[in-house]
Parts: sequence; C-alpha cells; structure tokens
Amino acid sequence: MGKVVCPWNLITDFVTDAFVGYGVPREDAEICTDVLLESDKRGIESHGCNRFKPIYIDRIVAGIQNPVTNFEIIKETPCTAVVDGHDGMGQVIGYKAMQMAIDKAKEFGLGMVAVRNSCHYGIAGYYATQATEQGCIGFTGTNARPSVAPTFGVEGMFGTNPLTMGIPSDEEFDFVLDCATSITQNGKIEYYARIGEPVHPGTIIGLDGNPVEGDAGEALKRIRQGTAALTALGGIGENLGGYKGYGYAMIIELLSAVLQDGNYGKALDGKDENGNLVPYHLGHFFLAIDTSKFMGEEAARKKTGEILREIRASKKAPGQDRIYTAGEKEYLVWKERENSGVPINEAVQKEINEVRDKLGLSYTFPWEDNYVPYEKEEKITSHIERK
Repeated sequence: MGKVVCPWNLITDFVTDAFVGYGVPREDAEICTDVLLESDKRGIESHGCNRFKPIYIDRIVAGIQNPVTNFEIIKETPCTAVVDGHDGMGQVIGYKAMQMAIDKAKEFGLGMVAVRNSCHYGIAGYYATQATEQGCIGFTGTNARPSVAPTFGVEGMFGTNPLTMGIPSDEEFDFVLDCATSITQNGKIEYYARIGEPVHPGTIIGLDGNPVEGDAGEALKRIRQGTAALTALGGIGENLGGYKGYGYAMIIELLSAVLQDGNYGKALDGKDENGNLVPYHLGHFFLAIDTSKFMGEEAARKKTGEILREIRASKKAPGQDRIYTAGEKEYLVWKERENSGVPINEAVQKEINEVRDKLGLSYTFPWEDNYVPYEKEEKITSHIERK
C-alpha cells in the first residue's frame, strides 16, 4: 500500500488537536501525541499513527477509556508508590508514573511505581528513555489483553508483555531495549493486515498445535476469537527456548499485577461475559535507578559506551558489515526521518481524514489533492521534558 510522508509539525499539531477534540485536556493531549509519534520516529510504525484511531480514539468513543485522566496515588512511601489510573489515558499515566519513579530515585537512589486500572500506554521504550535522559537506568513493563500461549499451551493466557530497559550511555543514543516477550505482537499483526503482508511462520499457533500462516487479517481474527494465539520468544515447544520467553512474559505479568493488586490474564480481555466492551484495566510498573548515587552519571555513561562499542567492534558473521546495539537502529531511523516526517499508509490516511472530518478540523494532508503546506513552526522534539 502506498505511503505518503507527512511533516512532523503537521502530524504533531493534528494529533494533539484531535485528542483535544475528543475530550483530552491539551496538556495531556501533548503527552499522548509525544508518546504516539515517538514510535514513528523510532521506526516502530505498529505503535505510532497506525494505532491512533483504533486503539485510542475508538476506545474513547466506545466509553471504555476516559479522556480525562484521574491519576490517583493510593499508597506511597519515599521510594515507592501505587497508582490507580481509573482507565484514563495510558500515556499520561505512564509519563507521570515514570517521572514519579525518577524523582524518587533522584532523592533516594531508587524509585518504583506500580500502576493499576490503566490503558494502552504506547511504546514502553518511551518511558525507559525518559529515565535515561535524566541520568537514570529505567525499567518498565505492562501486561496486555491475553493473546500469547504458554509453552505447551495453545490458548492466549497473557499479553505480549514487553520487557523494557534503558541504560544511559555517552553516545548519541542510549541503550534502550524495548521488545515483546512474544515473537511478534498484536500491533505488528495489525500492521501486516493493513499493508497486506502475510503472517510470519511460527509466530502464531492454532488450537491444533500447528503454526498458523497466511493472511494476517484472518490470523488476527482468530487471535481475537480465541482460536489461535501468539507464541512466546523461542517459539512453539522448548527446542528453541520457548520456555524462556514464556518465563520472561510471566515476570512482566506478575510485576504488572501483584504489587498493585491489579487485573491479569483473561480479566484483561476488554469484554465482559456477554461480549460487551469494557475497560481493559491494564497494569504497569516503572523502576528508576539514579546512576549518580553509585559511581556517578558520567562514569556510568562512559562505561556503558565502552561496553557497547566493544560489542559492535567484535568479529562479524560472513556477509555482515555491522553489529548493532539496542537503541542504535531506532536512532538511525530518527536521523533519516528527522527533517522529513512520518510515512503513513493508505489505511491510516483514511482514518486520519475520518477523524479530521468528524471534528471539523481545517487540516489538509500531503495525500490530498488540495494539500497546502503547513506553515506553523516545526515541532520535532521528542519527550515533553527532554533536556
């Protein structure tokens, strides 16, 4: 499907105004937009504009996500806190919770915040980077609607549960590992369905225990219906270490529910026993470790950089000219897109037009015949509090 590049300033202002149009306070809308577009800036298109309408706008309209976020601290100590998000905007909850963890870490060395009753919070790497930019090591994770089968199982029992961490370095990009504990994630299958790409072999298992292949849209329906499930890292069975991905997924599931007494597993399905849509009540956790409380931020950044550079300089496989470290590819994508914009496929173009027309906003876009270049000052910074 044809993609058209939309300038950053145009898509930033439109998405922000659209969130406001659906009841999100402007300050919160700016956070939501920042998280959403950070995904596209890093080349993670499955979690950027691709999910703007179906994951956020449609859920607000359906009444299962609150546009005004009630960030309630229900228990707090100097180093910890438990927050109830009351089904508000997950990006706002995530941003505030991670900043709270960072602030605690800056005072006491470590800070951890557990969240319950939240919604989809976008790419987890956003919050890890929020920590690294302030000199902290950052960890975060979230549970999700059940779509991944345990090893030797065929039923979706837990979510794609990303294991995400960031460590400050002295390079132009920090070490940020943000990946699901399943081989692929729902957002990627959704993206494949939009662009007509088939399911990758071994990523989905059917109730008969065999891999599901073919049309991504059909595979996504089967996952939603419970007749297929995603596979954990390592794939089906134990031969390639599927139990490892399963185990890491369970760590995230537990940390996203146990400390905050939150929902888990099937309770995160987004539907009641009659099939009606209900809030997802997701759980997250955020952990920050202040490097200045150890040997100092400068020393930590330098050591991290030394380790990463030594890894990248190691012997390469035949035919390969480069070894990457986590966060590097995303940084390179951002440098490529920094002065252009976000590539948007035809399906998302239609959704953006639909939202604009519904709200009566006066934007025109590059894929339209009547497009007028947007003249407002360029806004391409990433993160609300980026130094």
